[in-house]
Amino acid sequence: MSDTETLRPRRSVLYLPGANERALVKARDLPCDGLILDLEDAVAPDAKPDARARVAEAVAERGFGHREVAIRVNGLDTPWFDDDVRAAAAAGPDVVLVPKVSSVGDVARIEAALEAADAPSTTVAWAMLETPHAVLRAEAIAAASPRLTGFVLGTNDLVKELDAAHVPGRAPVLPSLAWCLLAVRAAGKVALDGVFNDLDDAEGFAAECRQGREMGFDGKTLIHPKQLEACNRIFAPSEEALVEARTVIEAFDAAGAAGQGVVTVGGRMIEQLHVDQAQRVLAVQAAIDARTEQD
Repeated sequence: MSDTETLRPRRSVLYLPGANERALVKARDLPCDGLILDLEDAVAPDAKPDARARVAEAVAERGFGHREVAIRVNGLDTPWFDDDVRAAAAAGPDVVLVPKVSSVGDVARIEAALEAADAPSTTVAWAMLETPHAVLRAEAIAAASPRLTGFVLGTNDLVKELDAAHVPGRAPVLPSLAWCLLAVRAAGKVALDGVFNDLDDAEGFAAECRQGREMGFDGKTLIHPKQLEACNRIFAPSEEALVEARTVIEAFDAAGAAGQGVVTVGGRMIEQLHVDQAQRVLAVQAAIDARTEQD
């Protein structure tokens, strides 16, 4: 992926049920970086054909502005997958998101389905990592195809598959999250954290956003618009981080101009890697500012 693509803001990526026409209309004005128009879990089996047509029509009409638009299709082993991919390919979203991807073979099937449906080259694939098999094979899956550019952690399914519990701090799934994040970053691709289920626990949600941000996720998937403000704020660089980034760059540049080989900022030794990190912080903020100007 290009540097520009990896810096695209993805702080908040909101799931919307494909069967809900009102939600699809409202989504055009929401302050989110991305949308996942869902044909899978949020749609009952008998409503899937209508939801597919509604989502495809909404995407084909465009009108979502700067928001990155993904269609989550039904899984590879369901009777709806092929029809979902064909409809998505014709609509041309930014992303086709496939759930329960657990092997390199699954990636090959996704790639073949997109090609068979003549999906535009601008439509990439993302995969959900949400099973023990997926976690254990994450490195191979992440590197399996250049068209597969992003990953979403399916934490609810992972907790279920592990027979674990939803607890504050997410200790039961932290090893899985960290391993998948390592695999995705090694492949140079996008990583989005899973959802937070309790809409009334604002403090818990903020804590989980901070945890995901500190781990290194690009952003978080959300289940309700009320989660957007906190998520956008936490996954953006803080004012303190921006000031520190500018200070590091200025000090390093000044030391280089003076021929000094050692640089310290606030008692901390600064090397080129710290400058690189500081430059990325500023670039991320610049991308967010450019996005905000489009609203």
